[in-house]
Amino acid sequence: MNRLLNKALKRRPGQNTVEYLLMLAVVVGVVLIAGMAIKQYMPTLWGQIQAKIGGAADSLTASEGGK
Repeated sequence: MNRLLNKALKRRPGQNTVEYLLMLAVVVGVVLIAGMAIKQYMPTLWGQIQAKIGGAADSLTASEGGK
């Protein structure tokens, strides 16, 4: 009886799947929490990125002499 119980406990074909799903859930949770944490900074960051790209484009056209 003990042998049968030990054999049943050792054989868990779905165990790896459950472990991977738990790890995926943790990763998704961390990404969501991080996204919510930086959400308030995104408009400012996006504006800064647009300003730098615009400034670089303006300096390129100015250095080319408006060609």
